[in-house]
Amino acid sequence: MARLTPVSWREFVHRMRELGFEGPLAGGRHPQMRRGDLTVIIPNPHEGDIGVGLLRRILLQAGVTREEWLGEE
Repeated sequence: MARLTPVSWREFVHRMRELGFEGPLAGGRHPQMRRGDLTVIIPNPHEGDIGVGLLRRILLQAGVTREEWLGEE
């Protein structure tokens, strides 16, 4: 069983697009990504990686399993 690891903002957006999300779209203070009727707020681009805790919370809101994210399905 592979573990979640920190990811760059660019890699995060790339993986979300592979999972069927559109964006990032402008949406107030933070960008958004959409898949159908589901809208997920994502962090602003910055130099550091997106940590495992934040990544886990975003994936939970997006309805994406750890296995889907890691490509194990």
